[in-house]
Amino acid sequence: MSPDAFQLPVWFDLAATFAFAVTGALAGLNRGYDIVGVFVLALVSSIGGGLIRDGIFLPGKEPTPLLTDGRYLLVVVVATGVGALFGRHVKRFHRVIALIDAVGLGAYAAFGTQKSLQFGLAVPAAILIGVINAAGGGLLRDILTRQEPLVFRPGQFYVLTAVAGAVTFVFLSVQLNLDATLAAVIAIVVTFTFRVLTIVFNWRTTALAAPSERDLTP
Repeated sequence: MSPDAFQLPVWFDLAATFAFAVTGALAGLNRGYDIVGVFVLALVSSIGGGLIRDGIFLPGKEPTPLLTDGRYLLVVVVATGVGALFGRHVKRFHRVIALIDAVGLGAYAAFGTQKSLQFGLAVPAAILIGVINAAGGGLLRDILTRQEPLVFRPGQFYVLTAVAGAVTFVFLSVQLNLDATLAAVIAIVVTFTFRVLTIVFNWRTTALAAPSERDLTP
């Protein structure tokens, strides 16, 4: 059931890592953290999902490339510096960062799903890990800052777009036997389009029930 190998171009992977790291650095700046705190949030936001994938769900005999390839950590350091020095100006490019984030979301969802299938996991589990690969960094960021994770609260579709990308990749590569690279490209386009439409039209999830008074008590 596992599709042929699909590899993210390293330049694309590094660009997406940079965009995710910048969002983490900005989150640290908004909370008044020092350079160490800003760097840690940039680190977990950018490669946290991949570390969860390779460290917990798909442990291998060799360390994850996220740690053996020094370019990833270098990109995080650069993103931290950019956020620290040009934070106010970086915010002006939030739409560009959001677009890069949307492309990276689909790519990581497809890549994580494919790697899980090659590892021998069942399709539902592979989709789950693909979504974690795409959105896990933001979840770790919120946990570290002691915030209720954004992915749990009503808001613009984000995790659902990653789900759409992972499901699309599985359907095309496993069910239709499409080439893995072609399936991944289509999945990225679907995820990107879905995410952009979500931003433009502000499509949002809604709460299934009102929070209890106990939950509202500080």
